[in-house]
Amino acid sequence: MVDRFRTWLRRQFRVIGAISRKDFLIFLRYPANAVMSVVEPIMWLVPTYFMGLGFSVNGEAVGFAGFTGTSDYFSFAMLGMFMSSYISAAFWGMGFSVQEDMTLGVLEPNWVTPASRVSLILGRSVIMLLLTTINSIVVLAMGAVLFRVNLTGNVLAAVITVLPMLIALTGLGLGIAGVVLSVRRAGTAIDISNWAVTQLSGATFPVSVLPRPLLAVALALPTTYGFDAVRSILLGTKTMLPLKAEIGIMLASMVGMCAAGYAVFKAFERRCRRQGLLGTH
Repeated sequence: MVDRFRTWLRRQFRVIGAISRKDFLIFLRYPANAVMSVVEPIMWLVPTYFMGLGFSVNGEAVGFAGFTGTSDYFSFAMLGMFMSSYISAAFWGMGFSVQEDMTLGVLEPNWVTPASRVSLILGRSVIMLLLTTINSIVVLAMGAVLFRVNLTGNVLAAVITVLPMLIALTGLGLGIAGVVLSVRRAGTAIDISNWAVTQLSGATFPVSVLPRPLLAVALALPTTYGFDAVRSILLGTKTMLPLKAEIGIMLASMVGMCAAGYAVFKAFERRCRRQGLLGTH
């Protein structure tokens, strides 16, 4: 039984490695996209930077410290944009990967192989998280040079703290992939959902300023606690809950979202196989 499990596990890792390698080679074939992935976030951040300056007095954001415990608005927003890139990776990199395979015409050939469909999706997640991390670090470094971003906390502690949130987003991406498999054309819905989750997580503002109905939704998202915890570690901001409680919520969300994402993906996959829809993509 143990040997059989080891053999199965090695097969899954081979599938994940092959998919990751394939996506990385595709990424290298389009260097302009790689450059644009760094330039575009800077383009979006420039108006935020000047807006922050416009509402600052002697370099401090007016009233902002009362909500967050720091007057450094742009470092707050820059770190939020860094974290929100992982939300985009989950929605577009993983969830929309099924749509990309449909467009390329390789979905059905890939899925008739003995490889696990979940492993095929997870292979996309590994390379997307890696590329997102590299890209975000470059953007953050450029922000530190161009916009005086000031991170003074323990980076290693922040990375360890945010890992449960990243795993939870992997489960979310898997569930989205199942939905896309069923509805086929989900670009608009994913775009709106990605934007909504990013904003409700507090990418550029403290969620405490939200109206109560929206605040309730924000507090149900693990990303809200991930953003809050990382900012507390790196910027010294006030947390909504004790840090240990926020980490506990992220750990529970990690287990729940991975289980839910897997269940949603398998349910839609069975539905498509039962109705013979895979051949129509």
